[in-house]
Amino acid sequence: MFRPDPRPTPRPTDWLEETYTGQEGTMNRPVDLEVVANFACHTGEGPMWHPDERCLYWVDIPASKLFRFCPETGDTITYDTGSNVGGFTIHEDGKLLLFMANGAVKLWKNSMVETIIEELPDERGNRFNDVIADPEGRVFCGVMSTKKRKGRLYRLDPNGSITVVLKDTGTANGMGFSPDLKRMYFCDSSECTISVFDYDRDTGTLSNRCILAQPEGDQGKPDGMTVDAEGFIWSARWDGSRLVKMSPDGQALEDMMFPVKKVSCVTFGGDDLTDMYVTTAGGQDPAENGELAGALFRLNIGVKGRPEFRSKLI
Repeated sequence: MFRPDPRPTPRPTDWLEETYTGQEGTMNRPVDLEVVANFACHTGEGPMWHPDERCLYWVDIPASKLFRFCPETGDTITYDTGSNVGGFTIHEDGKLLLFMANGAVKLWKNSMVETIIEELPDERGNRFNDVIADPEGRVFCGVMSTKKRKGRLYRLDPNGSITVVLKDTGTANGMGFSPDLKRMYFCDSSECTISVFDYDRDTGTLSNRCILAQPEGDQGKPDGMTVDAEGFIWSARWDGSRLVKMSPDGQALEDMMFPVKKVSCVTFGGDDLTDMYVTTAGGQDPAENGELAGALFRLNIGVKGRPEFRSKLI
């Protein structure tokens, strides 16, 4: 059952004005970071701006929590999802399409749930991780690896069929499309790679995989990502304390440093899509990951995003 959490919303902290050292070869841009919600998430993930509701949703995966932040009021509502939600899309009717443990897929709206896929037998004991809808309403949805089998990237089509499009992944993570919709980016955190595929909009086929970047050392592991209106990639770095702006060919251009280790995902929001919302993780161990680990941050550096595509089901 999905139940609102009655606990009060934590008060945001003041603006943080800190500068940190970026990776060699990049420009380190000083940024103002605002903590808009701090639930000390174990694995805060999947921020998604909902333009119909003018609010932001995100999850804490192992805690089975779904959060809804309203910038107009500053309030956050917490929902108990009853099962781990690895990622979600906004559906064509405005509901959320949740991708969950054991390969389950469910439609959610105001705590009302409709099951689309009860489970995937091959993913029992596993869960979905990051997902993204394409312009035709398909959803590319990755799963974690297990001790028995490496991960996979699936594609859920509007007719309800689900197909494996990539095998032997480590931790399937952030994805995004180039503005011309001819390429799709894909992050694998375990392999520490950011790849790009040729993407066929008509068929949903991915081909000609190429590794764009493979960060090393304190640069962190590529986690969630998004692509801005000009085609630049914004890569959140787990254990890297940073958000990295990259060129479409994979060159790191700028580092934006955070006072926490595990920067997990980024999206654009607000009416003009210039507010950047960044989730973080590690709130269960602030001594190791930073006092604000697990908080939701917001920054605005004048960069404009693009609306996310919506999932569809016939």
